[in-house]
Amino acid sequence: MSSDFERFKLEQMIKEIKSKKGRGTELISLYIPAGRPIADVMNVLRQEYSAASNIKDRTTRHHVLDALTTVMQRLKLFRKTPPNGLIIFAGYVSRGVPGDEKMEVYLIEPPQRLNIWLYRCDSRFHTEILEDMVKVKEAYGLIVLDRSEAAFAILRGKSLEIVEEITSGIPGKHRAGGQSARRFERIIEQLAHEFYKRIGEYATKIFLPIEDLKGLIIGGPGPSKYEFVEGDYLHYELKSKVLGVFDTGYSGEAGIYELVNRARDLLRDVQYMKEREMMNKFLYHLSRDDGLAAYGEEEVRSMLQIGAVDKLLLSEELRGRRAKVRCPSCGFEGAITIRGDADPKCPSCGGEVEVLEEKPLIDDLVELAKATGAEVVLVSTSTSEGKELLRTFGGIAAILRFRVR
Repeated sequence: MSSDFERFKLEQMIKEIKSKKGRGTELISLYIPAGRPIADVMNVLRQEYSAASNIKDRTTRHHVLDALTTVMQRLKLFRKTPPNGLIIFAGYVSRGVPGDEKMEVYLIEPPQRLNIWLYRCDSRFHTEILEDMVKVKEAYGLIVLDRSEAAFAILRGKSLEIVEEITSGIPGKHRAGGQSARRFERIIEQLAHEFYKRIGEYATKIFLPIEDLKGLIIGGPGPSKYEFVEGDYLHYELKSKVLGVFDTGYSGEAGIYELVNRARDLLRDVQYMKEREMMNKFLYHLSRDDGLAAYGEEEVRSMLQIGAVDKLLLSEELRGRRAKVRCPSCGFEGAITIRGDADPKCPSCGGEVEVLEEKPLIDDLVELAKATGAEVVLVSTSTSEGKELLRTFGGIAAILRFRVR
């Protein structure tokens, strides 16, 4: 996919489409593979139209026929199937009250070449194939361990998931009463060996089924991690994917987060790391008060307008709309930001305004950034830094190219 923002927009659209429900089995999902002639598709749809004419329920019949007609009308706009294929969702979507349904149509050119044909009429839209195309598949396995405990995690895109934590039960390095030091050491070594075997078994169970596992990163305090990696404990396929072994001060969950930080050079291209790096850079400039950090819609918008923004940081949870409005009372005409569901008010006289056009606030800011060559970084709320961007800075921040004041 050409940009993180395009992926984000498609993810948001899929989320919206998934939430739609039909009155009955009358929502059409159509996946047209790349290279399939439009004429072939039209023939199939005409056959489906003929079959749908026999549906007994009058309302369902009317809705399905209408949806098929709409799909065929849209297909007439295409001389041939787009290079990656075409996905169409169409049908009367229920708005809660029986009898209050509205025809909705979505045409999507998939981000990857589509090789599957699917026609389905159901009470929901079938988005699974499209979801799989958008999903970030590359993953990294993380293990931190010492002789007392181990933790396993998967880093994929913007998500860091702690999958499992286990403990060994190995006693500390004190001598039990009456036992020789040598015998006690042998017992400890045997227990450690058994624990490493368990870690290897958990690693096999957790990481081996991941088809797109790009690598395994291992860490922990002390020499245990090296004993584990160098011993015959990891499945040979996983052993070949070990990218690095790092020292950490902690094991367990705390060790996982430390390991991610220690391995940041290996993980530089992972979205999770990009977000954290950009947020930490912003916070660094903010704490130094060097004039290279801005936050809040008003300040960041003014910086964008004069081309001062180098990196625009936007929370994926940023809500609101940017609207062009006209006030019939005082004659004000201009752009305002609308938050929540409240009716917009005139910034000049406080009266009600007429909305001439509107778009999502996040789209408006991205357009401003693109016009001035600023890089857009979409930040999820899956990290503490991402949560802080939304909660403390209103979901909008920027790293500037130069000081403005």
